[in-house]
Amino acid sequence: MLQALAYFFREAGASLWRGRRAAALSVLTIAAALFVLGGFLLVTSNLDRLVARWSAAAEFSVYLHDQIAPQERQSVDQLLASSAAVAGREVLTKEAALARFQQDFPTLAGAATSLADNPLPASIEVRLQPEARTDEVAGLAERVAELPGVADVRYDRQWIERVLATVTLIQGLGLLLAVVLVVAACLTVANVVRLALFARLDEVRIMALVGAPLAYLRGPFVVEGILQGGLGAVVAVGLLYAGFQVADSRFGETITNLAGRESVAFLSLELMGLLVAGGMLVGCVGGLVAARSARGMASDS
Repeated sequence: MLQALAYFFREAGASLWRGRRAAALSVLTIAAALFVLGGFLLVTSNLDRLVARWSAAAEFSVYLHDQIAPQERQSVDQLLASSAAVAGREVLTKEAALARFQQDFPTLAGAATSLADNPLPASIEVRLQPEARTDEVAGLAERVAELPGVADVRYDRQWIERVLATVTLIQGLGLLLAVVLVVAACLTVANVVRLALFARLDEVRIMALVGAPLAYLRGPFVVEGILQGGLGAVVAVGLLYAGFQVADSRFGETITNLAGRESVAFLSLELMGLLVAGGMLVGCVGGLVAARSARGMASDS
């Protein structure tokens, strides 16, 4: 088995070098397909992380006047406690709000501490039940906003749902475009491997005449497709990483101010591994398509 695999890789490597120009085109085609797919994965994974962070935080924030009376605060607490849509709540003092702001937006921390007074209000951060209806929470927000001592109410669920709908649309469009490019990449690999098959047709015919197993006829061409797909995937991941670093160096500070540093990251090792495996699978399929004709070509005289 190991001897057969060594033969497959040796012959595939030699074939790739002989047809390096056509192989380079195939690798670049696969890289383009996976670059698009990886780009959409990179964007949507960061959006998912950002939305999850927003969803895990206060979905319903009640900002209080600095001069709120104890009876007014108690009324707000009673209304929130009586609602079935509320899963829990946390009181955030002015000092705690400033500390959180400094942690989430370190580049603006100095400006916030330079002010004479803490500009951030105390608040009550309300966690909602996952099954809470949007209209039910919206009605609760309106009732809380009318209570004395309440300066403002921010309800995040509506715009988070819009963001989620946008992310889903982007994922769908990216998947559709990636499928088209992957099919094109499979066809390109198949054509390149078929060219390699024609170049070695005499050798394949001789092997068939002496009774070589079918695996020895097809194996090198399948491995050649796998190598092309793997190389294309590695190129795509490298380009994605380089593009991410360039974007991070130019827009990282802006993104940190808007969303926090931990909300933006490159693809995980699992996703990078899936991209490489996907590229190898695309190459394998293309190689199989071309190699299926190896026996028939070898038998033609």
